[in-house]
Amino acid sequence: MPRSRRAARRGPGSARAGSPASEEEAGSEVLSHCSSASEGASPAEEAAAGSEVLGEQGQEEVAEDRLKEHMDNLLDKSAKTRQAALQSLHLALSSRILSEFLLERRLMLTDSLEKCLKKGKGEEQALAGTVLTLLCLQMGSGSEGEEVFCSLKPLLVSVLTDSMASPGARQSCATALGMCCYIAAADLEDLVSCLSCLEGIFSPLSAGEGGSVPAQHGPLHCSALQSWSLLLTICPPSHIKSILDNCWLKLPPLLSSSSVALRILAGETIALVFELAQDVEEDLCHRDTEFLRAQLKVLATESNKYRAKTDRRKQRSIFRDILRFIESGEYQEETIRFGLECMCLDSWARQRTYQAFKENNELLREIFSLGPPLVLDAATLKASKVSRFEKHLYNSAAFKARTKARSRVRDKRADVL
Repeated sequence: MPRSRRAARRGPGSARAGSPASEEEAGSEVLSHCSSASEGASPAEEAAAGSEVLGEQGQEEVAEDRLKEHMDNLLDKSAKTRQAALQSLHLALSSRILSEFLLERRLMLTDSLEKCLKKGKGEEQALAGTVLTLLCLQMGSGSEGEEVFCSLKPLLVSVLTDSMASPGARQSCATALGMCCYIAAADLEDLVSCLSCLEGIFSPLSAGEGGSVPAQHGPLHCSALQSWSLLLTICPPSHIKSILDNCWLKLPPLLSSSSVALRILAGETIALVFELAQDVEEDLCHRDTEFLRAQLKVLATESNKYRAKTDRRKQRSIFRDILRFIESGEYQEETIRFGLECMCLDSWARQRTYQAFKENNELLREIFSLGPPLVLDAATLKASKVSRFEKHLYNSAAFKARTKARSRVRDKRADVL
């Protein structure tokens, strides 16, 4: 919001508007105002303002020089030097908007990341996948982002599906494949192929005998399932129906995983699939969902002592929400507040998208149609602040409500109910 400007007041003896005398007086008034303003600024203040501008420009140039140096170091023979350069680029791209700087250097950076993914091992490949994701985020959904994604997609798939690659590198490539495809893929063929590749990673049939997931691959399966479910949110209705026919039965077995993170993620993905099925007017009730409901009820009331107490509470809370949605279609809305703005997460699809992109403010505002950030003047900001007494009253009320809620949770009967 632009700052309000106070109109100049004219005295009762001023000449009528439009008269030559009034125009001359107005002109002389403006000149005298400008003259007094220029006289009011001391040479020291002018010098300070100029040095401040030069200082900002100098800092910008130094930062750009460092980024260029990091990019050059990606081609160094030493693996340690390349990893250090990737870590520095990761920090820079995740903390600042550098779209203009990267635009003319994207091809060089893409080629360097390709070499790191091809020749690097373990940590270097993982860092290269992360930097690639940030590069795609900076380029956005235009032709430049699509160009970056299409050039490195085959390599991401190659590392992800390589059973000899390190789990960390595969995990990073799973995240990069999903997020870059969400941002930059223009063809349905790319979307379908990425879904198929990710499905092959978390599918119980590929996890080992009996569908069990090895403990060391838990984070990898979580990343693959997260990316897969993110891409579901942009699938056309025709492909959603195909997924319901071919992939539906692959999700419930994941609820039996030894990883609490994978169990929760599988439950949220099942709820997302139910939500998308409703959007395309597909009924899942005939797909043997009675056994699924029984599984969800067990997870919503589980009290096994061999699991950590915090894990049990988190699992019970989330699976109660999932079970409520599947049985009654009721979603537990969540409001995210930032400054004077807020955003409502009122569906599993919006929740999945927010979780994926919550660290990238610019793209998040675009995805959720939040518009440009609010620019508030000092008076508005002051009026929006809560007094110390009001904060005290709010904290007291919140403390009482929290104490009552915890008392109910600590009661053993809460798990039975």
